[in-house]
Amino acid sequence: MNPSSRFHILCGLSFACLGVLIGAFAAHGLKPLLSLKEINNFETGVKYQFYHAFALIMLGLLGSHFPNVEKWAFKVAGFLFFIGIILFSGSLYLLSTQSLFNISTPLLGPITPLGGSLLIFGWVFTAWGIFKK
Repeated sequence: MNPSSRFHILCGLSFACLGVLIGAFAAHGLKPLLSLKEINNFETGVKYQFYHAFALIMLGLLGSHFPNVEKWAFKVAGFLFFIGIILFSGSLYLLSTQSLFNISTPLLGPITPLGGSLLIFGWVFTAWGIFKK
């Protein structure tokens, strides 16, 4: 297995594990403390973290088992998924809990769509890597 594929798989597995931990924390620790809207936003962050954890695992598997893919496009896609998860899901986690921690996070509003855009471009580069060859 090439190092890039291994890295994508390990990142995906790590994000999936963190998704379980963060989701359980929200369901059991945060649910009674947050509004329904805040819980829904938090859960959206967890869902998208999982989707893209699986995307990273898929990238690693495709990159290691199919030699005819564009490796550079997969590396870019993996980077975009990695940063996109942190920005998109991370900002939703912080925005959802700002009332709980009594913090103001005005800069996080624009970060969420930026992270979402990176996730979208990750899918575009994944498709490019498959169809270009």
